Amino acid sequence: MEVVSLFHSCVYTGLLICAFLLGKPQPVTFILGLSHGLLWIGMSIASILAVHYRVINLRLALAITLLGCIAPFFGTIEFLLQSHRRKLAEADAEAVAS
Repeated sequence: MEVVSLFHSCVYTGLLICAFLLGKPQPVTFILGLSHGLLWIGMSIASILAVHYRVINLRLALAITLLGCIAPFFGTIEFLLQSHRRKLAEADAEAVAS
């Protein structure tokens, strides 16, 4: 999910650039907009299922589902923050075990 979230952020960035800086060239803007919408729907469904099966926590799912339609950067940032926290926790656990 983390890789898809990063890809979604790249697609959304491309959509913003096409829509606001390049004068809405077609069909590129349409393709990026459709991709953004489908990726958001897919990520929302996947995150709801992932919370149900306890793969991700509710905070991350909310960042993906509620904020992802406006700006998928929130979900990507939350993925990166949780990954960093997990690595720190693993390092602390190894230090305690040693």
